[in-house]
Order: sequence, then structure tokens, then C-alpha cells
Amino acid sequence: MNALKIAATGMAAQQTRVDVISNNIANMSTTAYQPRVAEFADLVYQQHLTPGSVSSQTGTIVPAGIQLGMGVRPSTVSMEIVQGGLSATGGDLDLAIEGRGYFEITLPSGDSAYTRDGKFYRDAEGLVVNSDGYPLADNITIPNDARRLTISLDGEVTAYFDNAPAGQQIGVVSMTVFANPKGLEAIGGNLFRETAGSGNPIVGEPGTEGIGVMRQGYLEDSGVDVVEEISELIEAQRGYELNSKIISAADEMYAATTRIR
Repeated sequence: MNALKIAATGMAAQQTRVDVISNNIANMSTTAYQPRVAEFADLVYQQHLTPGSVSSQTGTIVPAGIQLGMGVRPSTVSMEIVQGGLSATGGDLDLAIEGRGYFEITLPSGDSAYTRDGKFYRDAEGLVVNSDGYPLADNITIPNDARRLTISLDGEVTAYFDNAPAGQQIGVVSMTVFANPKGLEAIGGNLFRETAGSGNPIVGEPGTEGIGVMRQGYLEDSGVDVVEEISELIEAQRGYELNSKIISAADEMYAATTRIR
């Protein structure tokens, strides 16, 4: 009887599911957070009688056979690509992406990372950086005497000065998309790295070729649906309890076997 081992894999799977749900709920207020979903696959089967086997000398074929499953395993924890709501902030350097796309950030190592978190700041040198001080890959520097900034839907950055009311373009914020954004590697801090699964980054102009647009003065909310997550949590708890009951039942069966005289 493999019920103990099978139920143990079920309990482990539901624990993984609860871990994923708890991380989603913890990030319900994280800017531009994309919720994760745990997915599972069944384990190898014991083939006591393979479907399609010949069952007699006359060539009778077994229609179904006897295949006993050995439990479940996590297959993937994938990212849901959802558009979060946009919250108005009024900040000149607050940018929300409406549609597909990521901002490219340059890490201290020189490597690129990608994010949908558009909360940017101006550092001491005027460079546009994220909350960790990592600059936008576009290397946009705001002049010290700039009084106001506007960023258009297609990422064009215009600075306004006291002596130049018409404004002056100082750079363009580009957008990057991936063939499979679910294949990106999360490295924390709302940042992702490209992988072989995500495909190569494709840099383009916002608003063209299926790439999203930028909304200045807004930030993207977390994509977590709290009601749905609580419902999933209850379901995972019930699944865990049912698997634990199977372990209890199997234990009672083993105990009954040992009591036989």
C-alpha cells in the first residue's frame, strides 16, 4: 500500500501552493507585482496491467488496464501576466506601463534587469534611477536648472526651464518586451533578468508593434486579487486536510493488519 507516500506528496504540494499564495498576499501592495500560480503534475505510474495488452490466447485486448498513480509534484510556479490598475500620484518621475513592456535598468555589475515598477527618482547628479539607485538604461540626466518634466505616451522626456518656456527634449525612455515574459527570472526588488526561456529582449518605441504606452504621474498597482487568493488559500487548506486524513486512514489500516492473529 502506497497511500502514505502518495498522501505525503499531496501534502507537500498543497504546502507549496500555500507558500505561493502567501507570497502573493504579502505583495498585494507591491507596485506592478505580477501574481504567481503554482501548477502541478502527476508522478510516475505503476503499470500493473498496461492498456492495450493482450489478455488471452484469443487476442483479447485490455481496454483500460491497471495503472496506479504514485502522487503529485510541483511542475511550475508561473507568473500571471496581468495589467494592474493605475493609481494617480502626480509625480513627474512616476511612470506606469499600460500594456506590454518593461523598463530596462542597469545593475552595478553592468548587466541589464527589467521592471514594470515605474517609481523613479533623480539622484545627486541628475540621473534618473530606481529606488535602489540603479539607473535607467536610457541614461537620462535631468539638468539642475530644469523646473518641470513631461514624459509623453511614447517615452519622450521634455524638460522646461525658466528661460525656455517651449521646453527641451533631453531623452527618450524606451520599452522592452519579451516573447515569453513568464520565462523571466525574478531577482527581487521588482527586477527580472532575461533567460533562455524568456527569449532575447526586444527594445522598441512605446505605442508601436504591440508595445504598451507610458502614463506619467501614475503607478501600476499590484495585480493580486485578494478575494481570489483567499479562496485559493481555503481550497489549499482543505486539500492539505484531506491528504492528512488519508495518512490517518492508511495508518489505521496498517494497525489493523498488525492486530490480526
